[in-house]
Amino acid sequence: MTIFGVHVGLQHTGANELRSVWRRVEELGFGWISVWDHFYGATGRPDDSECLEAVAMHAALACTTSRVEIGSLVYSIGYRHPAVLAKAITTIDQLSGGRAAMGIGAGWAKVEYDAYGLPFPEVKTRMDQLEEGIQCLRGLLHQHITTFEGEWFQLTEARNDPRPVQAKLPIWVGGGGERRTLKIAAKYADGWNVPFIPPEAFAHKIGVLDGHCAAVGRDGAEIRRAINVGLAFTEESLQQQFGGISEVVRPGVLTGSHEQVIDRIGQYVAAGADQVNIALRAPFDLEVLEQFSQALHLS
Repeated sequence: MTIFGVHVGLQHTGANELRSVWRRVEELGFGWISVWDHFYGATGRPDDSECLEAVAMHAALACTTSRVEIGSLVYSIGYRHPAVLAKAITTIDQLSGGRAAMGIGAGWAKVEYDAYGLPFPEVKTRMDQLEEGIQCLRGLLHQHITTFEGEWFQLTEARNDPRPVQAKLPIWVGGGGERRTLKIAAKYADGWNVPFIPPEAFAHKIGVLDGHCAAVGRDGAEIRRAINVGLAFTEESLQQQFGGISEVVRPGVLTGSHEQVIDRIGQYVAAGADQVNIALRAPFDLEVLEQFSQALHLS
């Protein structure tokens, strides 16, 4: 059974508006809501700085909703130590009554790192940090005592108490890199997410993920596979939501008639998607989301 969710951007909006959007998304029958982790808007412009912080809003999401699974797609390993993230997501899991999911990625928005004076190393180093960080998270979230000795992170008989409500709080990896990201997902992740690629590219990456799973002796079906897609029935809506990156995301944006949108979703499901998330950004068009919900008979 395919899960349908909404991935809500934290840019160009406020806490009250977000709470209203989250409530409506839950009312419409979606099974997942997630936040992103940015300090600036996602356009990459150095003056696009209106964006709320992710951990705080993830906690607000936990307290605003009562049914949906609440995720993060994805926290950047370069912004917070994995032990700090483990404590935060454990607290969020308690706030939500056991509905939290932990997403982690290598980070990419250099404009944010530069603005805040955070190191932005080469991609190999960021991937190394991701691979070490997810092992720390698995230990702290799934085990009672964790010792880890890496180049970037160290844990010594570390405890994470009180424990999450979930015995195995799911850990997601975000990104489409075929040599490292998907290999890390195959070894350590419970879920994998990639945004804004067409169904044929999604199917290809699932094949790569399955290959990495086979190499480490793991059943690829253990990993939930999710695609983030935009929803814009008009060109104006596409430009309002994505601005300067509209052409980059266009291959992964649902558009056209209701029948065309449903057909496109079917293509993603046929390609191997266990979950389809609508990536929603301000200005929020809830009427379009309601039409989507009705077309899929979610509520």
